[in-house]
Amino acid sequence: MNLFVNDIPIRILHPGDSPPAGHINFEINAAAEEITKAKLIHHVWIKNVSILDFSLVLDLINSKVPTNLFSLYITPYDYVALKLSLTQKFKVIKAAGGLVRKKDKFLMIYRMKKWDLPKGKKEAGERNKETAVREVEEECNISVKLGKRVCTTWHTYTMNKSSMLKKTRWFVMDVTDDSRIKPSIEEDIEELRWMTQKEVYHALENSYKSIRFVFEEYYRKQESKKLQD
Repeated sequence: MNLFVNDIPIRILHPGDSPPAGHINFEINAAAEEITKAKLIHHVWIKNVSILDFSLVLDLINSKVPTNLFSLYITPYDYVALKLSLTQKFKVIKAAGGLVRKKDKFLMIYRMKKWDLPKGKKEAGERNKETAVREVEEECNISVKLGKRVCTTWHTYTMNKSSMLKKTRWFVMDVTDDSRIKPSIEEDIEELRWMTQKEVYHALENSYKSIRFVFEEYYRKQESKKLQD
C-alpha cells in the first residue's frame, strides 16, 4: 500500500517483507522498543507493527512539531487488519487520474501553486477507467486513449475539519486530440504544459511526493518492459 501523510511517503508492506536494500537509514522493532518522534529521522523502517503502533505513528506524523522524516516503511503483524483500521479512521474518497503522453512528452497541470496530474473523484456507477478518462478530458479539454494502470496511491488530507483518505488509481494514456487544449478554471487549474522527461524532473521539485511516485512507477514499468522485450 502506497500511503502519503503530510506528503511523507509511507509504504505498508506485507508481513515478512522488508524494504529494498539501501532504502533506509534507521530500523525500529516496535515489539521491543518505543516509537518516538525523535526516532523518525530520514528513511525509517518500523517492523512488527500493531494497529496501536500504527495509530501512534500517524499521530506523530500529523503533529505540528516539525519532522525530519523523509520516508517510512511499515511491516505490520497483520496487513489486512491494519489497512482496515486505516480506512475506518478516515472517510475514504475514490478517484482516478491519468499520466498523459504525447510522443516523448507528458501533460502536467499547474494547480494550487503545484505541478500535478489531472485526476478527480469517481462518480456513482463509474468504473475506475471511465473516471480517469472523464476527469482528464474535462480538466484539460483533450481526447485520450486509455492505456494500462500505473499504480494506486492513497493520501490523507483535511476537508471541513474532517479527516479524508483519497484512493487514486492512475492510468497511462495517449492523447488523440489536443487541438482545443484548455485548463479548467472551475477546477483551479492555471496552466497546462507538455513537458519533456527533463522538464518533468524539474517540475517534480514543486509537486507532491505522490505524483513523483506515479512517475517513478511508470518509469520502472517501462524499464521492466524493455528488459522483457
